Amino acid sequence: MTRIVGIAGSFSRPSKTTSLVRHVAGLVSDRYGFESVIYDMVDVGPSLGTALWRKQLDQNARHILQEIVDADILIIGAPTYKGSYPGRFKHLIDLIDPDELKSKPILITATGGGDRHALMVEHQLRPLFGFFMAHTLPTAVYASDRDFTDFAVFSEQLERRIREAVHEVGAFFPQAVGVDAAAE
Repeated sequence: MTRIVGIAGSFSRPSKTTSLVRHVAGLVSDRYGFESVIYDMVDVGPSLGTALWRKQLDQNARHILQEIVDADILIIGAPTYKGSYPGRFKHLIDLIDPDELKSKPILITATGGGDRHALMVEHQLRPLFGFFMAHTLPTAVYASDRDFTDFAVFSEQLERRIREAVHEVGAFFPQAVGVDAAAE
């Protein structure tokens, strides 16, 4: 079965970033019949902060990193911190060999306090995964604080953008297109 792995670069719970990744993964799973698992930086754990090499991660962090590498599609979410993604999130990605994400479809998402950070997906996340020669989907999803109520996606405008990105997943998995196509 096709497997989605969502990774949220958030260190807090509850988290709008994790909520967004979970929401998007749920819609992709429902539409295409994929299974999904979501992780955040709390799941990765503290060994990431002291590991210079992948082999120095504890077993749990190595497992999550392997899940990322083995995923059929990634849904990446990052909170915006001073105009970019958090450093430990980047460190997790740094432990991945560039060939391990080559040609992998990635749906990128990000959250931030307001609209002034919306281009973070284009100026930070898309180039990061471009380095890996991954296929970032054309539509990225950025959500600000006003798009959530009690850590749940609330905005109709955001929902439209998410649906557009979810639709683009079908280009990579034509055998799965149509599971929920009648809903459109």
